Amino acid sequence: QVQVVESGGGLVQTGDSLRLSCTASGRANSIYAMGWFRQAPGKEREFVAARPWRGGSTEYADSVTGRFTISGDNAKNMVYLQMNSLKPEDTAVYYCAAKKYVGSIRYPMIYDYWGPGTQVIVSS
Repeated sequence: QVQVVESGGGLVQTGDSLRLSCTASGRANSIYAMGWFRQAPGKEREFVAARPWRGGSTEYADSVTGRFTISGDNAKNMVYLQMNSLKPEDTAVYYCAAKKYVGSIRYPMIYDYWGPGTQVIVSS
């Protein structure tokens, strides 16, 4: 079983920055990609950013392109999300996820392992 855990959330003001961290452990040596998703109250979970370890390119949601950066260490199955110029609409629980197989990395339904989430609140 693969265990995924996030950290780094918090309460910030509009324009501030945060960096989220995520680690996958257990039987995680064959993971293909890791990514970030978010879910606000009353809304569906949405894609934020993802990074394949092999054979693919990093992808970002249109809403965060130019503001957020995903990075990582594939040898340790660790990823980070640097969030700059935060807006109130970025407020959500942010989830880290891991995917076992090659293919699309933009849809939450195709990820296999999920962390418990970390709360990000951006005030006006």
